[in-house]
Parts: sequence; C-alpha cells; structure tokens
Amino acid sequence: MRIRRKPHAKKMVREHPRVVKEPEQLRGKWHTLFGNDRPLHLELGTGKGQFLSRACQDTPGVNWIGVERIEEVLLLALKKAEETPCVNLRFLWMDVSRLDEVFEEGEVDRIYLHFSDPWPKKRHARRRLTHRHFLDRYKKVLKPKGEILLKTDNSPLFDFSLEELEATGFTIMESTRDLYQSPYVRGNIPTEYEQKFTARGMPIHYLRAKHPRDFSSTR
Repeated sequence: MRIRRKPHAKKMVREHPRVVKEPEQLRGKWHTLFGNDRPLHLELGTGKGQFLSRACQDTPGVNWIGVERIEEVLLLALKKAEETPCVNLRFLWMDVSRLDEVFEEGEVDRIYLHFSDPWPKKRHARRRLTHRHFLDRYKKVLKPKGEILLKTDNSPLFDFSLEELEATGFTIMESTRDLYQSPYVRGNIPTEYEQKFTARGMPIHYLRAKHPRDFSSTR
C-alpha cells in the first residue's frame, strides 16, 4: 500500500474515540473496556479496515482489536469503522513488538495476520511478522488453545511461516495454497488486498495454527 503522508494524521488518530489511549493500563483487564468476558481477537496490521468492519458485525460475540503502527493507514481503518455500529471494535496505534506490554499472558484468543509485508530480502527476515522472535511474543499473549490465522498471496512468505510456526511449537491445523478452492473458504471475510488478488486469478495461501501450550489433555 502506498502511503500518502498527512500532516494532521497523528493528531486525528490520537483523538479518535475508537483508539485506545494508554493501552498498557488495560493489560490483563481488557474485559473492563468492553464490559464482558468475550473472546479477544487481534488483527495485526489493519489495512483499510475492511476485515474488521465486517468481522465485528458478523461475530458480535467477539471483542475485536486492530493493531497498526502507521497513522495514515490506521486513519483509513478508523474511517471504515465509523460506517459500522459495532461497539465491540477498538484500535491500537502501536508497533506489534509491544504486544506483551499491552496484553497479559494468555489474554488473547486469536491473532490474524493478513497479507503482511513479506520482506523478501533474506537480510530482512527478522522483520517478517511470522519470524520466530514475533511468534514468541504471540505465544506469550495467546491462550493455551489460542490460534494464529494467516493469509497471504506470497508463496515464499507462506513457506517461511510454516517453517517458523512448526519450529516454535505451533501445530498447523489447516493449510492450503488456494483458499478459494478449499473447504476453508466457508465463512472467510476478504480483505481489500484479497479481493484484488482473487480478481486477478491469484491464489490465496491460508493457514490456521494452534498454540503449543494446549493443556486440555492433562485436565
């Protein structure tokens, strides 16, 4: 996505009512913000906000949070959110590397990674959101049965993600290199990028991975 810088973007994001101020103060008690104990789902990288604006309406029994570090991108998602009546949707203006500062261990039920930057050069591998040093952060905040869902059009990133997830102990529950020709497409909510890619006939890679700390068998 090409980003057109806006001089007042920071101020607009900072003052928007759907953007959580001082999220560190809610660590371990996000249920107090939403007023319920419903599952907490995060989308890391909001894009223009199409996924979240639909997801919050389709699944009102979930509390949704979009995480985005670039204020101009977040503004697009906020504008989209303003078109919905959802009370179960909030946003965080921050870098993904701060997740464990904002969420308590085992507080998050699901993490979505939609068309993240593939950072194709080998020397930039640590910047990929499925690099193991990011996955270790996700493991901290996810519940024992928590999940990561990923979609991408980039085959090398998909291969890399599968390897990193398995290396860090995640279990791959679902995986396909062509989402729209698989049974996993049922209930899928497309992003803006996804619609463009599918319109061009490009396959969408998808996976669902389960947190390694599943204690259900010992209970």
